[in-house]
Amino acid sequence: MSLRLATFNVENLLTRFDYTGFRNQLRQDRVLKLFDVQNEAIYKQLEAARVVAATDDTRQMTALAIADADADIICLQEVDSMAALQAFEYGYLYRMVGNGYRQKFLIEGNDGRGIDVAVMMREETRDGQPIVLKDIRSHAMVTYRDFGLFNDELAALDLHLDDKIFKRDCLELDLTIGGVPFSLYVVHLKSMGPVREGVGGRDSTMPVRRAETLAVRRLIEDRFGAGHTATKNFAICGDMNDYQERVDVIGTRHTGYRFKHRDEESSALDVFSKDGFVENVMRRRDVLDRWTLYHARGPQEQWLCQLDYIWLSPALARANAQRMPDVVRSGQPFRTIFPPGQEVERYPRTGWDRPKASDHCPVVMTLDLL
Repeated sequence: MSLRLATFNVENLLTRFDYTGFRNQLRQDRVLKLFDVQNEAIYKQLEAARVVAATDDTRQMTALAIADADADIICLQEVDSMAALQAFEYGYLYRMVGNGYRQKFLIEGNDGRGIDVAVMMREETRDGQPIVLKDIRSHAMVTYRDFGLFNDELAALDLHLDDKIFKRDCLELDLTIGGVPFSLYVVHLKSMGPVREGVGGRDSTMPVRRAETLAVRRLIEDRFGAGHTATKNFAICGDMNDYQERVDVIGTRHTGYRFKHRDEESSALDVFSKDGFVENVMRRRDVLDRWTLYHARGPQEQWLCQLDYIWLSPALARANAQRMPDVVRSGQPFRTIFPPGQEVERYPRTGWDRPKASDHCPVVMTLDLL
């Protein structure tokens, strides 16, 4: 019996307009920055027109990326609401490719912008095995006090003992696949912010993500019993906003590129990999071929890294020891720099930077369940 599992950050799947850019330049789209907008009313008209004009191409590509993943269960990040998910699934995914997802789950979380984690599931696997949800739980309300995770690093970030641990949520689903138990934990960890007091955004926000990963591990150990998780069927999926390794992209379009792999000294994800609690199966791929996102801020700061993960329990990892995850990269914009031999054919109408399916790539893996 097999299950095809995927995760994908679809980037701002919204059904509302965000007008905060009029007063907050950091949230203003770069197109509107080119124009002298005289007042907020005109800004709102222009922003609405811009979003409507750009959305159709973008969501067609998002749907194509999901269709190419061809998952039985797909974990999504940055979904505005259930209404947004339903409108996208029916209006794009189902109408474009004729094969949608009847089961959809989303619980509103903690994100200030209202972007949530969600799950779409088919009623049956491709092998015809029923996919049944037994229970679903949000952990958005768990605080640092609840899990005893507050520390001086978090206090230095102006956080408090009774603040919520998850900046979005950890959505826990108890499932059976053809009668076989399977637990799924869907997360979208704290994003890497801007430089803070001379400290890079990744490092300055790492204490928050470390607390989130510790909380996910605690939830799993509470569910199965500490020391008894290795034999269970579970996976942790989502956008982790952190990485344990990266590929530096060195050069320019004019000079050519070379690629250098390097390991990070520390990562919030060390909480998961430490003592073999779970396995990042992407590490079964070549070191230059594990990335799911291209990051660039000029030629001196550009690299490829993995932000999107399927972490498998030891039992599932052993049962699928000969398998590797796939990465769907056809929705990447043309500005993304691919190492030699990795180039793919982009979806129609893909732009240099946008439209695109997402900055992120779907990760998908076919699993044999015990």
